[in-house]
Amino acid sequence: MISVTVRHRQGDFRIDAAFTAGGGVTALFGPSGSGKTSLVQMIAGLTQPDDALITFDGTIWNDTKKRIFVPPHRRRLGYVFQEGRLFPHMTARQNLLYGRFFSSKAECSISEGEVVDLLGIERLLDQRPATLSGGEKQRVAIGRALLSAPRLILMDEPLSALDRARRQEILPYIERIRDVVKIPVVYVSHALDEVARLANRVVLLDEGRVRAEGAPAEIFPELSSLTDSIAPQSVLEARMIRQEEYYGLSIAEIGDTAVILQPIDLPEGTAVRVRVSSTDVMIALDKPENISALNHLPGKITAVTRDGPYMLVEMDCYGQRLISRVTLLSCERLGLAPGISVYALFKAVTVDSGSVYHVSGSVMAADATS
Repeated sequence: MISVTVRHRQGDFRIDAAFTAGGGVTALFGPSGSGKTSLVQMIAGLTQPDDALITFDGTIWNDTKKRIFVPPHRRRLGYVFQEGRLFPHMTARQNLLYGRFFSSKAECSISEGEVVDLLGIERLLDQRPATLSGGEKQRVAIGRALLSAPRLILMDEPLSALDRARRQEILPYIERIRDVVKIPVVYVSHALDEVARLANRVVLLDEGRVRAEGAPAEIFPELSSLTDSIAPQSVLEARMIRQEEYYGLSIAEIGDTAVILQPIDLPEGTAVRVRVSSTDVMIALDKPENISALNHLPGKITAVTRDGPYMLVEMDCYGQRLISRVTLLSCERLGLAPGISVYALFKAVTVDSGSVYHVSGSVMAADATS
C-alpha cells in the first residue's frame, strides 16, 4: 500500500493532492498540466515537495515534518519514462541487465529468462536501440525496470510516444506485469482505453487536486468528461458465459441479464470490463420487443443533467453506473427523471474487442455483479 499526501508549488502551479493505492495498477489520470508527472516524480524522490507524507507498506519515504527523505536509489523503484531511454551504445540485453546493478541477488524475484519470456524480447537481445521500434524499446525499458527488483513500478505515460498499433502491441505486456508478476504499478495516462483496460484503481487529477478516486466502473464518466471525447463513457463489470460461434458473437452477463458482444476470445468465467459510449445507449420505459438492439439492461434513473444541447441520463444497472446522452426532446417526451425504472439499450455492434478488457483475477463468481 502506498499513501501519498503532498502540497507543492511550482511557479504559479500548486499541487495539493492525497490518495492511496494498493496492488495491481493504479492510474493517475487527467488532462495535460493536471500534475500527474509531478506526483510520480515526488513518489520517486526525484522532486522534493514543500510539504509531504509519502509511505510505502508502512515505510516512510518522505515526511517533511520529521525531516525524513529516502533518496530515489533506496526506494527500490522501477521507473519507465515516455521514451525508452536506452543506452544507445549497449545491446538490448546489456540495457536489460543494467537493471541488475540496482538490486542484490537476494532481492530478485524474477530472472532474466522470465523477463525475456514475459515481454517476448528474445529476438531483440543482440540488437542496439537504433534498430528497434518504439514499442520494442519500451518493452526492453520495462524489462530493465523489472530486473531492478522493484517494490513498485512507476510508468509515466509509457505509450504516449507510440502510434495506436504500437500501443496495442505493448498493452498485453503491461497486463502480464499486473496479472503474473504482481508488482504494484502507478501508471500515468490521459488515454481512456488504457485506463479502462489496465487499472484496478483510478485517481482523477484536475489542476493539481484529486477530483475523484475509485474503481474504473465507479468514476469512468468523470474521467471521460475531462477529455476531448465526443461524449461521456461508462465501464460495466461483466462475466463471460459462452460463445455463439454460429452467430459470431460472445455472451457475457451483468447481474442476471445476458449482454451480447462482438466475438471476444476469452473463456467462460472470465471477468471483463465493457466500455460503452453514452451516445450508443438508448432508453426505453418498457422492455422492448422486435428491435434490433440486442442488449436491454434494466435500471433506475439516478440523475438527469444538462450537457450543452443534450441531457445526460445516469442509471443504476445492477449497482453499476451507466450514462446515456439524449436530446432534450427525448428526455421530455419520455418524462425521464430520477427514480424512474427504465431499460438501457445498446447494440452489440457498438461493443467490439477494443471495448472489452479482461480483468485481473480472471474468473468471477456467478453472482459477482448481482
